[in-house]
Amino acid sequence: MAVPKRRTSKSRKNKRRSEIKLTGPTVVPCPHCHEPKMAHVVCGECGYYGEKEVVKKS
Repeated sequence: MAVPKRRTSKSRKNKRRSEIKLTGPTVVPCPHCHEPKMAHVVCGECGYYGEKEVVKKS
């Protein structure tokens, strides 16, 4: 079985882990009402998803 000959240094370990990080949700303007909303989600303000009305808002 393969076993490392030398211990992995802190800098080498941290370089490898530099891509593992949390990112916030992607926020885009709604094409219908121009309010900020999460991408690929129905707009909470107007109820549109793209150009189609999905949720009836009064």
